[in-house]
Amino acid sequence: MTKYREIIRLHCMGYSKRNIALSVPCSRNTAARVADRADDLRLKWPLPENYTDGALEKLLFPKTMGSVTERKMPDMQYVRKELQKNGVTKKLLWTEYLEECRQAGEEPLMYSQFCYYILEGEKKRKATMHLNRKPGEQVEVDWAGDPAHIIDPDTGEVTDV
Repeated sequence: MTKYREIIRLHCMGYSKRNIALSVPCSRNTAARVADRADDLRLKWPLPENYTDGALEKLLFPKTMGSVTERKMPDMQYVRKELQKNGVTKKLLWTEYLEECRQAGEEPLMYSQFCYYILEGEKKRKATMHLNRKPGEQVEVDWAGDPAHIIDPDTGEVTDV
């Protein structure tokens, strides 16, 4: 955590922002932002004891609720169900989601965030189990996509596998 009290103390003592950044340690930009914001709020050293670094962070840089934009979240149950079908991709579902948002006049998620929420949902549902086996004793094949075919070389008969 940034040491806001120390930055303000050194700033009030007249140290340069570059020297503050070297002694705290933090970046020059952080030292400058904290010092400038402390000047704006007319904070002077010594600070009251109840001004901890956490309290100073909230005072200097309050989280404004107005700056957060509300974006429409996709229907994750629908997305999960559709992704299990052959030929359905995240990109295709995102395109459908974009169109749905545009028709409703709402702001959509970008593709990276759309994929992030899909991944987070899958992490919650993912169940794994380790099976101990001797090498070469068993073979498991996981077919994804369209089924494979075996063609009998004598008869030419096609068999789905």
